Amino acid sequence: MGTTIATTERLRLREVDEGDAGFIVDLLNQPDFLRFIGDRGVRDIGQARAFLRDGPMASYARHGLGMYAVEPREGGPPIGMCGLVVREGLPDPDIGFAFLPSFYGQGLAFEAARAVLGHARAALALPRVLAIVSPGNTRSIALLRRLGLRDAGTVTLPAKDEELLLFETAEDA
Repeated sequence: MGTTIATTERLRLREVDEGDAGFIVDLLNQPDFLRFIGDRGVRDIGQARAFLRDGPMASYARHGLGMYAVEPREGGPPIGMCGLVVREGLPDPDIGFAFLPSFYGQGLAFEAARAVLGHARAALALPRVLAIVSPGNTRSIALLRRLGLRDAGTVTLPAKDEELLLFETAEDA
């Protein structure tokens, strides 16, 4: 089990490890993930382990932050991921989240994202956190606004052709 980053009323956020590979195969192949985040080409346990090693686990080592597994506080398998990503084309880390569909509509993504923003301020001393989202992803847009992030225009990331909505934390948030 990875290092715990935050605990909330209902959730525990922790660093991922290769033991999360089965969950990653499931999450990354959900229709909403494929539609709004993109196809990561992860179809089996071996690819999922490589994704975890080369993505979140490498980010912890390189940047001291990354995407975290979100689990029920009382224990059990991960239900989603939430965390921070250092991304080419953005001047500050951005917050990201993805949950299994059976956990939609329960306020869990909000609870996890609020904990990640608290971690970004308190433990990482980040002055600003960004968020990027596909224009059609109304649920995520609403969540970012509920978290207090404000519209900051649009951005197209390097080597991509999709214009994304950009959000940022307010200085006083």
